Amino acid sequence: MTHTATKPSRTRIARILIVDDHPIVRDGLIAALSRKPELEVCGEAATIVDALALVDSQQPDLAIIDLSLSDGSGLDLIKRIKTRNASIKMLVLSMSDESLYAERALRAGALGFLHKQEAREKLLNAIRQVLAGKIFVSETINNRLLQQVMVGRQPLQQSPITALSDRELEIFELIGQGLGSSEIAQRLHLGIKTIETHRQRIKGKLDLKNSLELVRHATQWVLENR
Repeated sequence: MTHTATKPSRTRIARILIVDDHPIVRDGLIAALSRKPELEVCGEAATIVDALALVDSQQPDLAIIDLSLSDGSGLDLIKRIKTRNASIKMLVLSMSDESLYAERALRAGALGFLHKQEAREKLLNAIRQVLAGKIFVSETINNRLLQQVMVGRQPLQQSPITALSDRELEIFELIGQGLGSSEIAQRLHLGIKTIETHRQRIKGKLDLKNSLELVRHATQWVLENR
């Protein structure tokens, strides 16, 4: 009786796209992930435009995305990737405040949020969970999400900033970085009137009396959250 030898099954290699506008960060991620035989970096991008081109050409399994990109918001990129290819998993890796951005990232279509100050092993754990289709956030955010489910999605706001929409928050941050309405309009490919409308809404939600207060408040917020 003859026996046919069976080849050991090979673990499928997950293809990773890295999107971050800091070359040093991208290099560090590539170095860390290249040590894992089950992971392969298939591309890197610094902008939304380049990231979307790589999404189309490389069809990655996972995109690791920073929220602050040179040509726009990572939240916008997440939404566009989700529309383009819903099968691509996304993990946010950012210096931004998790308490303010994690839920926004999940609503946009990401499955995880990790702060850049976390250890490498935590990043690898986050990657594995997100690739498996599981949500990865800190215990604090996880508890908050569970609490929201228990109280019927009642907003649990820590500050008035959480009342801002994703677009308003993006504009608020750009104001805090010193950009004027025309610069913001050019950056976001929007009309100046649209930016001015958003500025008025931001002032109303944050109870700010004028543009000077808005700039001062936004600048202070950026300094505290960088």
